[in-house]
Amino acid sequence: MSQTMKHAIIACHPAEHSFTLSVAQKYADTVQAQGHEPVIRDLYRIGFNPVLGEDEREGRPASDVTKEWAILGKSDVFVLVYPIWFGAPPAMLVGYIDRVFGAGRNRGSKGEAEPGGLLAGTHLVSLTSSGSMRPWLDEKGILNSLRTVYDRYLADVFGFAETARYHFDGIVPDLPEREVRQHLFQVEKAAGEVMSRLVPAWPPPTIA
Repeated sequence: MSQTMKHAIIACHPAEHSFTLSVAQKYADTVQAQGHEPVIRDLYRIGFNPVLGEDEREGRPASDVTKEWAILGKSDVFVLVYPIWFGAPPAMLVGYIDRVFGAGRNRGSKGEAEPGGLLAGTHLVSLTSSGSMRPWLDEKGILNSLRTVYDRYLADVFGFAETARYHFDGIVPDLPEREVRQHLFQVEKAAGEVMSRLVPAWPPPTIA
């Protein structure tokens, strides 16, 4: 396996200067510094249309989805970066999964991954955030629900070889800059862990 990997970073937040997009950029900068290739897809800024059409349900991707896959190319890692809203990802990200991840799948096909699928053997990483604290999220079962539906289930359906999830809680509008830096430091560590799992003989980067 080559040490140079491609990371498709799918970021979803309406505010251009959001914590979510800062996380996406920090992850991209970290992997790029180690010789990997990041590609950020900022769904709001590119004006992604999340609405699945009937032809797509029948396995015929629309032209914008075909163009999206041309941009993504042969990615080794797909990184979903998003806030948790009402216990779930934003609707635009769900639509991206429906339309882009699900491109070419026929309506009514079984749950297991199709041989030779676009995502088969790749890795899925989720970097999520919430204003609520982790104990409350755990009490409500939200993080466990996301792991079930957006980690294990997607791995089964699309054939991801591995999934990993990192969560950042207490993300509020007036978050002190010091705490933002601490969270972004954890993003660097997460990126290092992902890279070390991709190439086991290659240690994660040293972060001062």
